[in-house]
Amino acid sequence: QVQLMDSGGGSVQTGGSLRLACASSGTTDDTSYMAWFRQAPGKEREAVAAITPNLSLTNYADSVKGRFTISRDNARNTLYLQMNSLKPEDTGLYYCAADRSISRWSTTWRESSEYRFWGQGTQVTVSS
Repeated sequence: QVQLMDSGGGSVQTGGSLRLACASSGTTDDTSYMAWFRQAPGKEREAVAAITPNLSLTNYADSVKGRFTISRDNARNTLYLQMNSLKPEDTGLYYCAADRSISRWSTTWRESSEYRFWGQGTQVTVSS
């Protein structure tokens, strides 16, 4: 059984940085494709970034391109999200997600239904 443990959230001011981490345990193949999602109060969960198992190809939401970087350390079974130039609209509960495969990497990476395994979430709050 795969378990994902999110960490690294906190409170920062606009322009600040945070680095989220997601430690995984269980079957490695089930965490081949990994992603970060976020959910702000009163809003739907949205995809932030995702990464493939091999070559570490990445996808990003337009709202975070150039500011966030997703990466993974397969030896440590850990996924990261480096967040720079944070804005108040980045505030939310951030979740890591994982699964063995994605239907179509170019499009469905942003659909929460593609991922069976989820972390418990870590809160990010950006104040102006």
